[in-house]
Amino acid sequence: MNTFLFAWNPEKWNWTHLEQSIEELEQTGRVKEMWSCASHKSIKVGDRAFLVKLGKKPTGIIAAGFVATEPFLAKHWSGEDKMVPRVIVDFEVLLNPQNEPILSIDLLKQGKLSEQHWTPQQSGISIRSEVVDELEALWFDFLTTQKIRHNPFIPTDNETQKTYTEGTPNQVIILP
Repeated sequence: MNTFLFAWNPEKWNWTHLEQSIEELEQTGRVKEMWSCASHKSIKVGDRAFLVKLGKKPTGIIAAGFVATEPFLAKHWSGEDKMVPRVIVDFEVLLNPQNEPILSIDLLKQGKLSEQHWTPQQSGISIRSEVVDELEALWFDFLTTQKIRHNPFIPTDNETQKTYTEGTPNQVIILP
């Protein structure tokens, strides 16, 4: 499994349904979103996906999940009359940077993580394999220490609300 970094800049594309996507995630445990991918020749179903918010602060990782489809051609997000490679990402965590803390770019520029470029010009670039373990550990630590609305690593009062779609990857973490 490879790991990819997808990018969102609200100054270029207004995610008008972000709150609805977060609500869907809270109800089902997952939300699917279509995203552009520069690494369309190497990305595969099941690969790990992180989403970084760029542009105005706060900037940093706001989502994580798994690639749910092979790359396909679809219209450019800007509405231009051109086709670009895209994938569907099945997010297990999605944060609203206006209402919740996010994993800041400043934290991503420390230690081994500084070897990765965290502010790409293109979406769907490969994350260097030598930093993936540190990124996953930092993301897990961030999620388990912050107050966020939907956290897949902390049980909710009503675990029966989650539904899982056959064929989509699910990660189970067993805490001591």
